[in-house]
Amino acid sequence: MSLLVDEVEVLRRAPLFQGVALSRLKLVAFTSQVMRFSGGDALFHQGDVGDSAYLILSGEAIVVAESPIGEIELARLGPNEVVGEIGILCDIPRTATVRAAGDLATLRMGKECLSDMMDAFPSMARVMLREMAMRLNRTSAELVSARAAAAQLT
Repeated sequence: MSLLVDEVEVLRRAPLFQGVALSRLKLVAFTSQVMRFSGGDALFHQGDVGDSAYLILSGEAIVVAESPIGEIELARLGPNEVVGEIGILCDIPRTATVRAAGDLATLRMGKECLSDMMDAFPSMARVMLREMAMRLNRTSAELVSARAAAAQLT
């Protein structure tokens, strides 16, 4: 997948880019970079500067966070899902490490381009915020469950 036309088609199918004008999708594709990873390779590490987001083209990515008891798996993401958007929206260091579960192909999208797109297309920001809220909801439910289990042990 190296042709601009192919990348535009992938962007067009991704929920994040629904309703975005074709000319803008071409701009995102033109300024983005296809990146390939092997199993275990890190896309980025917890604490890194959030300078880009990644649209998963194929394969699966594992999101993990460091904790006092070691690494905790937070999520697994697949094709058409975006990872790394928190650093772009909030301008904070990466909150987790993301690794390839196996062979993984992504479209790396720079912070400036995505920020400009969200300014031009507020619907993109709403989709990102909705996805982040869903992830927060899942994480909160898991935290409640883990705390309840820990309380039963004491």
